[in-house]
Amino acid sequence: MLLSQSLVAQQQNDTPKFEGYLFAYFEGKSDPMKREYLRFATSLDGIKWKAMNNNFPLISSDTIASTGGIRDPHLLRGQDKGFYMVATDMKTFKNGWDNNPGLVMMYSDNLADWKHKVINLEKSYPKKFKNVKWVWAPQTFYDSKKGKYLVYFTVRYHHNEKLDFYAAYANKDFTGFESEPKLLFSPKFGGIDGDIIFDKGIYHFFYKGNTKDANGKEFKNGIKVATSNSLWGPWKENDGYLDAYANTPTKVEGSSIFKLNNSDEYLLMYDVYSDGRYEFQRSKDLANFTEKPESFTKNFDPRHGSIISITKEEARNLDRKWGGVVPELVQPKEKEDRYVFQHKGNPIIQHHYTADPAALVKGDTLWLYTGHDFEGGQRGYVMRDWLVYSTTDMKTWTEYPVPLHVSEFKWATSKAAFAGHVTERNGKYYFYVSTNHTGIGVAVADRPEGPFKDALGKPLLTNKDCFASTHSWACIDPAVYIDDDGTAWIFWGNRECYYAKLKDNMIEIDGEIKQINFDGFSFTEAPWIHKYKGKYYLTYATGFPEKIEYAMSDNIQGPWEYKGILNEIAGNSNTNHQSILEFKGKWYFIYHNGGINTDGGSYSRSVCIDKMEYNDDGTIKRIVMTSEGI
Repeated sequence: MLLSQSLVAQQQNDTPKFEGYLFAYFEGKSDPMKREYLRFATSLDGIKWKAMNNNFPLISSDTIASTGGIRDPHLLRGQDKGFYMVATDMKTFKNGWDNNPGLVMMYSDNLADWKHKVINLEKSYPKKFKNVKWVWAPQTFYDSKKGKYLVYFTVRYHHNEKLDFYAAYANKDFTGFESEPKLLFSPKFGGIDGDIIFDKGIYHFFYKGNTKDANGKEFKNGIKVATSNSLWGPWKENDGYLDAYANTPTKVEGSSIFKLNNSDEYLLMYDVYSDGRYEFQRSKDLANFTEKPESFTKNFDPRHGSIISITKEEARNLDRKWGGVVPELVQPKEKEDRYVFQHKGNPIIQHHYTADPAALVKGDTLWLYTGHDFEGGQRGYVMRDWLVYSTTDMKTWTEYPVPLHVSEFKWATSKAAFAGHVTERNGKYYFYVSTNHTGIGVAVADRPEGPFKDALGKPLLTNKDCFASTHSWACIDPAVYIDDDGTAWIFWGNRECYYAKLKDNMIEIDGEIKQINFDGFSFTEAPWIHKYKGKYYLTYATGFPEKIEYAMSDNIQGPWEYKGILNEIAGNSNTNHQSILEFKGKWYFIYHNGGINTDGGSYSRSVCIDKMEYNDDGTIKRIVMTSEGI
């Protein structure tokens, strides 16, 4: 009894914790010469999908397939914690449909790095497959009774139009077959795009089948299923069709079935290739399916592919390699969880839309706090929390769990998490944030990564403090500077720029609120104060679309002398918000643009970093925004 309980516990501990899904597919509407290339997409719920790598190919098919193209990629999570993928070796746009010689077998232990082998059935097994015309839609199934991986696929010969399923066990390193493939299943009228799943002691074989009249003319086709008590059959073909389109002119193919995480529900998906759609129907018993088809939400046009469940760490491996993984799949949520990645140029963070950067140096670490534009392609500022990252070398970055939600400020009825700034004093970290028309708040934490808690229970500043302003969003964009003598100052505003002292407790205004004005000062928002060789620098956004200009002074309260433009309009973004600081002897200009294609823009922004340099007279050289970054 104790041994049995131990085994059950061990099995439970060995079961991966699935957080999302991975979709392997080839394209239907991109560059014709690159459609039949491997692509991946990820999803949090299995319904709403986002293409990785901006829907560009992950691996050039020219390097893995003899024809230069792959179709119908099928993914399988192995019993040995590895991953198996097989695909049709075929490039129809270049070579047409007359013939394809075989398939491609691939193996990975992390989903990011793949080994491959081309299997040419005609050359490898000339006795059986000398006259083969098609080797289509291969898939892999783990035979638990044999402890081997079975690869099965559709075969058609030049001399016989019948479409049958053949299969063979893969060798141990998944680079070929143990022996010549044998007939696995011969549907009455033929079949393609097979997908086997085992449930409750029964093997279910989903495939695209058809029905023909006495003269051999096909008059119906769609998704069918056959069942068996044995992997090698005999298979019993069930009557009727499963898909919603079998009795209509709409054609479907590429059926594939997967189970939702933490659910007893299966999704049978298929390629509605005649109309360029990808849809699915639901089932809990693999026999009865919902009648009304549903559509995936996606930013790509997939053709026949397959889906597996993935863990958070697997998602992170994919994101580090190619980028574009759904943000929620890589983002840390647990207190001690971290996501470590290396930036690949600008924008430096590409799995979130980030804006309004504010940086803090503590010891040998730079902490970067950003706003968070929730999605790509937004049509307004939808921001509900702030994000935090750290680095010690400006290349490798660590992401932490969300340090602060706007919901922490119960008084912030706007629910808007606009620009913020973090500073440290006496071992405490103070996060000053703007919440649009409800004011500027302060949160405090014991650690730079948070979590931060509302320090006041009310706003520190509101529109009432913006005495020269008449519009509702005047009280935004706080920036705090602690001078060499220990005096803390806060600057803020939109259209009009204000400043005031902070008390030593950092959560109260000390004295009079003042407004900044000087010749040449055309202020929009985003004030920032820094100091260099005894001089104070005020940088700020001006105009709309915004540039960054700056002024210099011998005193933090002025008078200020206008010095001109520092940074031009940041690409694909109407706003421009900067953070300037020195880290390990070098100066950096941190800003945002709309540089993540294809969903970047004024409301879906991304933080970038470029170097900043001074002239001999203390003025700043114009910032050169680069794709390479630092």
